Amino acid sequence: MAAQKINEAHEHIAKAEKCLKTGLTKWKPDFDSAASEYAKAAVCFKNAKQYDQAKDAYLKEAEYHTENKALFHAAKAIEQAGMMMKEQKKMPEAIQYIEKACMMYMENGTPDTAAMALDRAGKLIEPINLEKAVDLYQKAAGVFENEDRLRQAVELLGKASRLLVRLRRLDEASVALQKEKNMYKEIENFPMCFKKTTAQVLIHLHRGDYVAADKCVRESYSLPGYSGSEDCIAMETLLQGYDEQDEDQVYRVCNSPLLKYMDNDYAKLAISLRVPGGGGKKKKAAAAPQGGASGAPAGADDEDDYEGGLC
Repeated sequence: MAAQKINEAHEHIAKAEKCLKTGLTKWKPDFDSAASEYAKAAVCFKNAKQYDQAKDAYLKEAEYHTENKALFHAAKAIEQAGMMMKEQKKMPEAIQYIEKACMMYMENGTPDTAAMALDRAGKLIEPINLEKAVDLYQKAAGVFENEDRLRQAVELLGKASRLLVRLRRLDEASVALQKEKNMYKEIENFPMCFKKTTAQVLIHLHRGDYVAADKCVRESYSLPGYSGSEDCIAMETLLQGYDEQDEDQVYRVCNSPLLKYMDNDYAKLAISLRVPGGGGKKKKAAAAPQGGASGAPAGADDEDDYEGGLC
């Protein structure tokens, strides 16, 4: 089967080369037909799992589509060449081809296709290179934003923000979250603005910037429905507990369902939040005497409240 497909591929390449020949009765190469034959050859190589040869055929297809001024089809072929690299686990090369294809989509005047390709590239590279995935998601978001497709843009910005948190690039994450929040405000999705405020507060407190965290909540009072909402009360309680170094209060808020069931990266920030000068565990309501009737040292029964919390 594989050998048959490889033979078919070579037959298509021979036809493509014939299309490119000129003579007395044929003044110009037939780039369109040559591209079509190379596309067929590429599929044959792919089916035979000859991915490197398939990649070369797709690149030839792209070359002749470009000669024919068919940039959209050229970009599609280059993107397919990237997929052949992905099949060989050569992710950096795959991403390079997809990014090149995206530039051609933009040049062709089809930015939506470019943004979707960048999103796909981000998903491909995310398991092995978070930094590159952030870059791709932000580029895709920028393309959608330029086209006034804010719902698509904000979704991609959200992906980038979460990865920035995972990378502990918290300064950049706070900026990205503010941009997300502004977009949600513009499309009047206020409940999502509330969630972004909560995420911002957690990030600022991890940065040790209580003033910035407090400012986020104060600015959110202007959002319709925020004041007095569950999100607002939780953040006010958290900030009060943090400011007063009340570990018990901070623990209760950070382990409430509202925060524990946020996106995983933000939930981890909540569960791992520590009060300045505190040990990270709950305070007991009353200090136990040093050693009880049983002779056990004080705090011996105080289990680690965060045990397993990050999993």
